[in-house]
Amino acid sequence: MRGTLRPTPRDLRINMTDSERRLWSFLRANQLEGYKFRRQHPLGIYIVDFVCMKRKLIIEVDGGQHAERAEMDEARSAWLMRQGFRVLRFWNNEVLDEIEAVLEVIREGLVSPPP
Repeated sequence: MRGTLRPTPRDLRINMTDSERRLWSFLRANQLEGYKFRRQHPLGIYIVDFVCMKRKLIIEVDGGQHAERAEMDEARSAWLMRQGFRVLRFWNNEVLDEIEAVLEVIREGLVSPPP
C-alpha cells in the first residue's frame, strides 16, 4: 500500500482471499452466462469485491470480520443500492464449500431485471 491508509484496488487484487480467488475463477473471462465482471472495483468511496456493470450486480464475499462490521456493511449496501446496484453477499465458507449454489444465486441475479 504505497503510502496510503486504505488499500488500493490493485493491492486488493494482488491480495485476494482464497474464497475471492475461487469465485473469480468462475467469473473471469465472461464465463458466467457471458457477463463481464470486474474485481476489486471502486464505486464512490467503496471498493466492491466483484461487479457486473451491465447488470448493476455487486457480489461481496465476507469473512468472519464482517460479523462485527454489520452496521458498516448495511450502510455500504444501502449506498450502493441508492446508486442502482443490487448487492449479493456470501460468506467465505459458502464460496469454498457450496460454489454451485453460490453460482446459481448469481445467475438468478444476472437474469432478473435491475432495480
